[in-house]
Amino acid sequence: MIRFIVRRLLETIPVLLIILTATFFMIRFVPGGPFTAEKAVTPEVLRNLEKTYHLDQPLWRQYTHYLGDVLRGDLGPSFKYPNRTVNEIIADKLPVSLELGLLSLIVALGIGLPLGVFAAVKRNSWIDYVCSSVAMLGICVPTFVLGPLLVLFFAIHLGWFNASGWYGPLDRVLPSLTLGCVYAAYIARLTRGGMLEVLSQDYVRTARAKGASGFRVIWRHALRGGLLPVVSFLGPAIAGILTGSFVIETIFQVPGLGREFVNSAFNRDYTLVLGTVILYAALIIALNFAVDVAQVWLNPKLKFE
Repeated sequence: MIRFIVRRLLETIPVLLIILTATFFMIRFVPGGPFTAEKAVTPEVLRNLEKTYHLDQPLWRQYTHYLGDVLRGDLGPSFKYPNRTVNEIIADKLPVSLELGLLSLIVALGIGLPLGVFAAVKRNSWIDYVCSSVAMLGICVPTFVLGPLLVLFFAIHLGWFNASGWYGPLDRVLPSLTLGCVYAAYIARLTRGGMLEVLSQDYVRTARAKGASGFRVIWRHALRGGLLPVVSFLGPAIAGILTGSFVIETIFQVPGLGREFVNSAFNRDYTLVLGTVILYAALIIALNFAVDVAQVWLNPKLKFE
């Protein structure tokens, strides 16, 4: 286990370095700059701004300077928020995105797992067809379509929720439901497939022959093996939930990090874009590592090597 953790940590370093380097140079090659959209300023003021943020230096020197700051844990100042650093912005916005992601994951698991289990247990029945149809519908409808539809029905016509904002508990419902339903569909399909494979195994038939109840067979014997495909999917799914929140936070005006990332890309806020990309990359790597550990725990046949 310790050898596995050390090896994965060592593998993480070059991956993060490649992501940082590629993002740094790609955003610098995009036309425009952080101060091109500002009000007209004199050349002297523009030169002072570029000197303050080291933009007057050669690109390779800017890269080495930024890399040294990142190694010290300093993501630099924001170009569009003069008195705030990227660390402060991330610390302020990240909890909102994490809350949205956690609620969306709960929705995805709360809807997807029961649909998949019911579809597998009632194979080729009308329950299976209904659950599979709902899952297919969730896969086909993207979040940028589902979100406005939910707003139109629940917020405008019924008036149960606000169309946008992040103020009270009710404001969490529509964004979480929109983001969670898409991944609930994938989880339902994977759960159904995994459960069907496990339910046909000899040890499950033996448990039934010994007189175990249907609930005990599913809960104690079939569910652990049937969830292996879901566990494998959770790493990319959580990463998709975090990155998918860019669209959801923009649609519902949620003051999270995803919305800030979109604004920083339009504003050419180099340091905020880089800091957000580095953070999301580190989160995704950590989530994939947690999934690998969970797979070994659920399936003793797998080894950390």
